[in-house]
Amino acid sequence: MNEFRPGRFEVLPPIIKNLLIINVLVFIAQNTVAKQFSLPMDNLFALHTWKSTLFQPWQLITHMFLHGSIGHIFGNMFALWMFGAVLENLWGPKRFITFYIICGLGAALLHLLFLNYEVSQLTNQYADLVAMHLGNKSGATEAMMNYAKQHHIPLNPEFVTYIIDNPNDHEAAGRLLEGLADSYKETLNTPTIGASGAIFGVLAAFVYLFPNTYLYLYFFFPIKAKWAGLAYFGYELFFAVKNSAGDNVARWAHVGGAIVGLLIVMTWNKTNKKTFY
Repeated sequence: MNEFRPGRFEVLPPIIKNLLIINVLVFIAQNTVAKQFSLPMDNLFALHTWKSTLFQPWQLITHMFLHGSIGHIFGNMFALWMFGAVLENLWGPKRFITFYIICGLGAALLHLLFLNYEVSQLTNQYADLVAMHLGNKSGATEAMMNYAKQHHIPLNPEFVTYIIDNPNDHEAAGRLLEGLADSYKETLNTPTIGASGAIFGVLAAFVYLFPNTYLYLYFFFPIKAKWAGLAYFGYELFFAVKNSAGDNVARWAHVGGAIVGLLIVMTWNKTNKKTFY
């Protein structure tokens, strides 16, 4: 078979329907009630690094129901419905929601591991700058300028010119360090939101179970699920490893969700080799 044609198919099975409703309601709350009353939903429910004072254990789940824009939530919910409905019809509601939550948790944990690695490096560099400045050590100003350049921290051009010409001005160096401190705290408290990690697990399971099902890119170009899935996973893995500055997409969460989803479905499918189409 080249396409998936189940005998009994619900267009909107119960778990998918409820996930869509919850995500949309939370998105509306983010952009109405939360803004109106200045409720810090991102601080409370988005995922933060373990080193952040904003981190809470429940964020491993709650971040999956927050989204940053119409495009963000639409893309995630469309993919959830498109691929998730097939899996829920195949597995049933209980198994599907278990799978979905575990994929989201796995994606969050892998994202936090890599985030913790990056933040640890940043923390060590920042601590060294503080020690150099407080110790009034030579080269402290140059080290701070290099730190700002490495982490793409914008500085006032006139101030940069002055600090370069006056590297021994301890007061000016202090102001520079204050600016770097603000950027450091902002980076440490950067929130991660979205259901993408869990949805990548759903996509991986669909590709594994139905590798020869045709997908239609932009609704016109047919491509088998296995090739689309491999290309998409390779794309995410490439940019996760590249770790480009300014990339605000949680690539390792996507990779983690796909890996967890694939491992789960392979384990569940060990004794059922006929579930391929």
